[in-house]
Amino acid sequence: MSVKADPCSQPSLMHPDQAIPLLLEQVSPVSDTEVVLLPHALGRVLAEDLAACIDLPPFDNSSMDGYALRFADLNTQTNQTSLRLIGSSFAGHGFQGEAKPNTCVRIMTGAPLPAGYDTVQMQEEAEVDGEMVHIRHPKAQGANVRCRGEELIQGTKVLNAGIQIGAAELGVLATIGASQVRVYRQLKVAFFSTGDELRPVGSELAPGQIYDSNRYSIQGLLKRANVEWLDLGVIADDPEAIRQAFRHAASQADMVLTSGGVSVGEADFTKQVLDEEGQITFWKLAIKPGKPFAMGKIGKAVFCGLPGNPVSSMVTFYKLVWPILQKMQGLTPVAPLMLNATLSTPIRKSPGRVEYQRGILSRNAQGELEVAITGSQGSGMLTSMSLANCFVLLEQFQGDTAVGTQVTVEPFNSVLC
Repeated sequence: MSVKADPCSQPSLMHPDQAIPLLLEQVSPVSDTEVVLLPHALGRVLAEDLAACIDLPPFDNSSMDGYALRFADLNTQTNQTSLRLIGSSFAGHGFQGEAKPNTCVRIMTGAPLPAGYDTVQMQEEAEVDGEMVHIRHPKAQGANVRCRGEELIQGTKVLNAGIQIGAAELGVLATIGASQVRVYRQLKVAFFSTGDELRPVGSELAPGQIYDSNRYSIQGLLKRANVEWLDLGVIADDPEAIRQAFRHAASQADMVLTSGGVSVGEADFTKQVLDEEGQITFWKLAIKPGKPFAMGKIGKAVFCGLPGNPVSSMVTFYKLVWPILQKMQGLTPVAPLMLNATLSTPIRKSPGRVEYQRGILSRNAQGELEVAITGSQGSGMLTSMSLANCFVLLEQFQGDTAVGTQVTVEPFNSVLC
């Protein structure tokens, strides 16, 4: 398919894949740490390597309900041996007697294996007849036994510094008895919207006014990013008001995040004020939606300026700000998962910018991945983000794309889900 040159394309704009490494070069991870109790560690970044202070498991135990026995007592001439039942071992209440020849002990999952016994047969492979238990032979000595230290030996490194603590890590920490952990302090992000047309939700709209949706989307994204956030509200399109907001935000936070005002309109003062108060290192990228994305410094804080259009704001946060926050938190930004899917609706696109069109990824009747566009892709149509579960990635100089074409899709991760 031939592609006509777009007279509006801007080849000088930087491709986002080239921009992201350059953006990341400008930020450093936080170095301050604090100790938090285990219940408050979810989502935090571990600041030190942790080793097991005990063996895991700490004692030999049964992996299922059944009967503990001595493998040597089994009659190798038959498939079944009868053993005398002499007691029970429960989790937290082990058998206190001594192992004797030709005996067995009833044992429950997780219960300590009584001293002298070396094998467990599951209860489904045994029949009880008074004091005697007729046991069909297990396949090998040590069957259904979890040995002390088979998962971890005391002193073995369990978790590395720099990982984000999730539900599984919380469980691991609890398993080794860690009641508190040292983590990097949380980032603090101050943000505000700019625009005289913006009104708070619940108020009456005058002609030409709209509700300020971006701050609510940004709040949701920042919560997903597990940072502290400071909402400074809506700042009027006034250079002095924006200047004061910048100064206040930069004094309070590691990152200042704005929505709107980074374009080239006569009332877009954010870039102008930032040029005076700090510096801009990036402006306009070859991305759609979201070309007027800005990055720089204001005082000691990192500055990221998102476009004012709602979809553009979310897309640029997801694609550009999210990796920056990850690195600042001490995490290694992870390349997104990319899949191939068959396009089930046509796509219109002009060459010039990388586009992230909102799509719905699913499987067809044959189990194959297919993707449909959510409808109109206007950067002000926030419902397209609500309907979507992925981006359809269209390369910078790609044009219209027909139904049936294989396209690259990027499923949303937990930030947008």
